[in-house]
Order: sequence, then C-alpha cells, then structure tokens
Amino acid sequence: MRHTAIPHASAQRPRTAKEVTTPDTFLTVEQAAERLGTGVRFIRRLIQERRIGYAKFGKHVRIADSVLAAYIDASTVPTLREARSRFGKAA
Repeated sequence: MRHTAIPHASAQRPRTAKEVTTPDTFLTVEQAAERLGTGVRFIRRLIQERRIGYAKFGKHVRIADSVLAAYIDASTVPTLREARSRFGKAA
C-alpha cells in the first residue's frame, strides 16, 4: 500500500479568517450555571436529559462555551414584533 505524501506547507493555500478558529473553552458545571444565572442542579438536569452537549474528561464533566451559546440561542423566544414581521401584509 502506497502512502500519500503530505503537501509541503508552501503548496497549501493560505487560510481565510473564517477557517481559522479559536479553540473552544470548556466550562465547569458551576461556571455554566453562573453564566446562565441558574443553579448547578439545573445544568446537571440538562446534561442528564441530554438537552445540552457536554464532554467528559475522566470523571470531570465540561461544557463547551459554543454549546452553551447555542443552547441560549435555541432557547431564546422571539419578541412579538419579530414574530409578526415574518407574516406578509394583506393586500
């Protein structure tokens, strides 16, 4: 079996700003609860019900900052003005 060679660094195209991502920070359950303004028990319930993604490092449970932000976005209820703007005006 022939192995393919890794292209030389000069042969690779430069990355754009969108392709370069910063590493995600992981929060403890306590830090996630503080960020949401809730108790630790609520965060642990979200984890147990698999309503929020998490990572386990040994026995330690961590929640990625991006996962917490996605949960906040998904749980945000639109205002009435935003809900009404989706409908077209009657002729």
